[in-house]
Amino acid sequence: MSDHYRFIYDERLGIRLPELDLEWDQYSEEEQAKILLEWEMIRGTIPERIRSFEAKIKEKQSQLDEEEDFAASCRLNSEIAELASCIHDLQLWYRIDQSIENRRNNHY
Repeated sequence: MSDHYRFIYDERLGIRLPELDLEWDQYSEEEQAKILLEWEMIRGTIPERIRSFEAKIKEKQSQLDEEEDFAASCRLNSEIAELASCIHDLQLWYRIDQSIENRRNNHY
């Protein structure tokens, strides 16, 4: 692995995320290919992670429907908002590959 990039596990999202020390164009074609290959394998797990978060939201919404305690309702709402935020972030990361590929294709 290059000293100029790594994939770090993100506890919140449950996937490894790329950490690049250089601008994309500063990596050799070989390094870009290695990064993209590893990212594509990770990226392939994102839809399942999103489904997992969606299931947790549904579970918490069911709990919220039955909850009568205001403080507990607030806590559940906060947890739902955090799960929704994770889904949003995963969707953004899922699109990263497309933007890298578009930049590569436009560069050559």
